[in-house]
Amino acid sequence: MLKLKKEELKDQAQWEEAGIKPPQFDYQNLIDNTKENPEWVHFGAGNIFRAFIARLQQELLNEGEVETGIIAAEGFDYEIIDKVYQPADNLSLVVKMSADGSLEKTLLASITEGLKADSSFEKDWDELKEIFKKPSLKMASFTVTEKGYALDNMDGEFFPFVLEDFKTGPEGELNHLMAKVTALAYERFKAGAYPFAFASMDNCSHNGQKLKDAVITVAEKWIENDLVEDGFLGYLNDDSKVGFPWSMIDKITPGPAPDVQQKLKELGFENTDIVKTNKNTEIAAFVNAEAPEYLVIEDNFPNGRIPLDKAGAIYTDRDTVNQVETMKVTTCLNPLHTAMAVYGCLLGHTSIAEEMEDQEIRALVEQIGYKEGLPVVVDPGVLDPKAFIDEVVKERLVNPYIPDTPQRIAKDTSQKVAIRFGETIKSYRDAKDLDPADLVVVPLAIAGWLRYLLAVDDEGNEMPLSSDPMLDELTPQLEGIEIGKPDSVGDKLKSILSNENLMGSDLYEVGLGEKIEGYFKEMIAEEGAVRATLNKYLL
Repeated sequence: MLKLKKEELKDQAQWEEAGIKPPQFDYQNLIDNTKENPEWVHFGAGNIFRAFIARLQQELLNEGEVETGIIAAEGFDYEIIDKVYQPADNLSLVVKMSADGSLEKTLLASITEGLKADSSFEKDWDELKEIFKKPSLKMASFTVTEKGYALDNMDGEFFPFVLEDFKTGPEGELNHLMAKVTALAYERFKAGAYPFAFASMDNCSHNGQKLKDAVITVAEKWIENDLVEDGFLGYLNDDSKVGFPWSMIDKITPGPAPDVQQKLKELGFENTDIVKTNKNTEIAAFVNAEAPEYLVIEDNFPNGRIPLDKAGAIYTDRDTVNQVETMKVTTCLNPLHTAMAVYGCLLGHTSIAEEMEDQEIRALVEQIGYKEGLPVVVDPGVLDPKAFIDEVVKERLVNPYIPDTPQRIAKDTSQKVAIRFGETIKSYRDAKDLDPADLVVVPLAIAGWLRYLLAVDDEGNEMPLSSDPMLDELTPQLEGIEIGKPDSVGDKLKSILSNENLMGSDLYEVGLGEKIEGYFKEMIAEEGAVRATLNKYLL
């Protein structure tokens, strides 16, 4: 039997015979080197980190380009460390799933430790503080999702637990991850103001800026409350000391797939249990993902960079990263994904690939990308926008071996609307020869999300909503709206569609508010009206 344990790495032949690529380095030596001179801490110990980011480091280790691994730190769902990392000695199995059904399997050993980033776990927290004091540290990276950086709600008010962190300061028990990492940066400042980079690798627009804004806000509040000295803010704002590089990451990484689980069992692989934590994270010791992947990073690393470009990443300047990220997040992939997710839930789909066989949804995806997205895309030079959409539509979304669901993609949509749809609307608003009022598919996507929030599918059945930090604020605003009664809408959508924090702009001011209201009313006219509305405007 193949088991994820350190001692099992010594027998490389057993892994190779099973078609699994073992690491080409001494794992214990890697652990020792990383302990002595840590270079990389990563916050967010989930699936995309292991499937992509940590696997790039493994490739560098195999080629002798680096000598240290990655320390994984989890600041939200601590069961990931307890139930996945620790039982497997921090090892994982990465499975790339190609459209032809083939599986490429890699035994991942680039992660040397899994720590819980919270002061209530004293040993782990003390170790993280010591790591941040080490001059060797080059980067603290993040895949914590867009909401991991949010300090305030849709009205721009700080969350109550964030206000507590502002009063607590770096020495106390902190709630929000951004307060925790600011406290760790303060340890580094006190130890010698050593240089390093805070690098967001999350799938969101201007991710480096979001991270910097959050860290700077926490530091400013601590200074206001006399909890840290003024020099700490100067350290964080000094580009020669602390970098906040922007990045664009792209790799579809769904939860662990039962089909993959079964194939691994047939190989004799033992660590196939799929864990669902109390915080609804679905994770396993194996992680499955599509083959296509992109990582473009701003070259801003004051203490030296990890040579990820030697494993396929692209280092470039901020403007180019911004153009690539804007291309992907606001036009060429993410808007397509989000639009098909909410409509997929409404129309009863449970598979992204299956949705692409639905003529209305396929038309929705293609028209958002090709018809309304491409006219406002700036070609970044390092990736071709048209070719990128072609790959998304013709290869990636249709891959039946990627067990992704609209329900997963629909998570946290409130955090995505302003970027995935709002940026295209702004581009049309600011263009001399375009008018946002002429848009059809983007406002249809927004109307579809509002219709989704009613928690009733197109056949009139109750439908569970995916997790979203704004559900408790948004759903009460839609109370009283009834399927079959368009007049019940009244002015209930106005506060949502005019909210610039949520939508990116006041949609009434750009000529789309009434249009979206109209689409929404059509979609609640009767059972089956969602599909009928899509058919009317897209086909």
